[in-house]
Amino acid sequence: MTKSKSKSYVDFKYQVTVSFSESFLCESLFSQSAFVNRPALGILPPENFPDKLIESLLSIAPSGMTRVQTMACGSCSNENAFKTMFIWYRNKERGYANPSEQEVGTCMINQSPGCPDLSILSFMGAFHGRTLGCLATTHSKVIHKLDIPSFDWPIAPFPKLQYPLEEFVRENAQEEARCLEEVEDLIVKWRQKGKPVAGIVIEPIQAEGGDNHASPDFFIKLRNIARKHGCAFHVDEVQTGGGTTGKFWAHEHWGLDDPADVVSFSKKLLTGGYYHRDELQPDKPYRIFNTWMGDPSKNLFLSEVLNVIRRENLLEEVTRSGKALLQGLYALQTQYPHILSRARGQGTFCAIDACNDATRDSIMIKARNKGLFMGSCGEKTIRFRPTLVFKEYHVHQLLNILNDVLAEHK
Repeated sequence: MTKSKSKSYVDFKYQVTVSFSESFLCESLFSQSAFVNRPALGILPPENFPDKLIESLLSIAPSGMTRVQTMACGSCSNENAFKTMFIWYRNKERGYANPSEQEVGTCMINQSPGCPDLSILSFMGAFHGRTLGCLATTHSKVIHKLDIPSFDWPIAPFPKLQYPLEEFVRENAQEEARCLEEVEDLIVKWRQKGKPVAGIVIEPIQAEGGDNHASPDFFIKLRNIARKHGCAFHVDEVQTGGGTTGKFWAHEHWGLDDPADVVSFSKKLLTGGYYHRDELQPDKPYRIFNTWMGDPSKNLFLSEVLNVIRRENLLEEVTRSGKALLQGLYALQTQYPHILSRARGQGTFCAIDACNDATRDSIMIKARNKGLFMGSCGEKTIRFRPTLVFKEYHVHQLLNILNDVLAEHK
């Protein structure tokens, strides 16, 4: 038996090195062709592509999710998830009968009833992508939206929690109740306008919008509102999925008894796409379609990344490191209250606010020059997005550099 040569692939999202042998790459025709010939998955999927999905994406499917549709990126994942919700809603409205001749005729000229006036409810501060439908649900930065036509869809307020949470329990509960009441009011109002809400889309943590959190109780009640009003409930895990909150899917922290209808993903999953319940399966081929519909080679990579996550217990590592990071941020905001506030996070998905955007930007530049790279989001937030192999000694290195920067800050 000859020893096979090794190749390596470095996944920069996780920063784990996965070893592939020649024998692995030659395991099947699928493995070879996936790297050489990119198939048009919508019409010519490889014969064992479903098996590869079972090994990769379906092995980590969120609770209640029985189907997965691959896509190429986060925006096209959400865009097609929206289409899936609209198709489901209209099929439900027409009693799952065939569309009428009037619907067939009017859809080709962008008129109702073939192109119905349906809507998606989103939240202020949200980011769901930059394609046209997604942009109608994105409300994080002016640069994304300026000069682009949009839809008349409802926008609800996202809770603005006060920190530390244990000192503002009553106030935060009132704030979340206010936002949920507004959600219901908007659903009723848009139905009366003749633009019923077919779906609600929300991020477990509003990342681009400023690392904004809400309680599990808020999300559970929001899911119940969606069920009450016949809306699909879409959880956008493009940024939060993949383990950085200490669970593979951030919405697992909520403890939902009634799972979401759609969960979208991309980024750390190496491929885009969305999971959905059986009842949201489109009724005909080509209704959800594009040329590539993902990339099967990424599923091979993902399978090996998942093996490493399981073998090295990286989600447990994230929980430990995240606790140390958040405690360190609490200590820094106590030491520098005139500069930092509102430390928050789940796992290593953490953030802290500076006193203003200029100070935030200055801190980030000085930290970068000392070897610490941090991100920005919202109006004045510093966000931390370490890899899954980020350990407690890395936390101490991070905190030491950040402390030096803050001590020098004038």
